[in-house]
Amino acid sequence: EASKEAEKASKEAEKAAEKASKEAEKSAEKASKEAEKSAKKAEKEAERQRIEAEGKAAANRILSASLTDKILQEKGIQATLELSKSPNSKMVIIGSGQDGLPLILNNN
Repeated sequence: EASKEAEKASKEAEKAAEKASKEAEKSAEKASKEAEKSAKKAEKEAERQRIEAEGKAAANRILSASLTDKILQEKGIQATLELSKSPNSKMVIIGSGQDGLPLILNNN
């Protein structure tokens, strides 16, 4: 009788060990899938950033090729006029700075 009980207890322990082993395997597989998913997400984000950087670089090359000193001077004048309309501007002196743009001073 004691031998049957010992055999039964041994089988139950074996089943419990098998169950624990299967659960650990499933958990490890799930962790592996999550890590793989995270790595793919990081790769996609890196690719997105690379494409964005290439687009910005191309836009900068186009803009740089089309800008002239006269265009920049005109932009400076427009910015000065807008600043002079601002209630926050203190004093605007229209003149010629070193780069040909108007001088902007405040009383600080």
